[in-house]
Amino acid sequence: MPKKIDAQVRERAVRLVLEHRAEYPSNAKAIAAVARQEGVGAESLRRWVIQSEIDLGAREGQTSEEHAEIKRLKAENRQLREDVAILRAATTFFAGELDPRNR
Repeated sequence: MPKKIDAQVRERAVRLVLEHRAEYPSNAKAIAAVARQEGVGAESLRRWVIQSEIDLGAREGQTSEEHAEIKRLKAENRQLREDVAILRAATTFFAGELDPRNR
């Protein structure tokens, strides 16, 4: 199970990369240096930086808010499908109870 990184550490690491990447020959070098300094995985930091750029509008992609909304809607959709299945089963049960041929 992946370890949970504190939000403050994550934000600080992303901010450091964004502020200091001009000092490094490449984005990858900046990410690797900050990842070592902050004690986080370089690949995780790379994804966080990309998501931050998307959220800031500097890169194309799905923002964090859009992702959260889609996740919420999928959960709501799943719940509604379960509710419909329960209602269908109840309807079938009660329709059978009310059928005069079953008495």
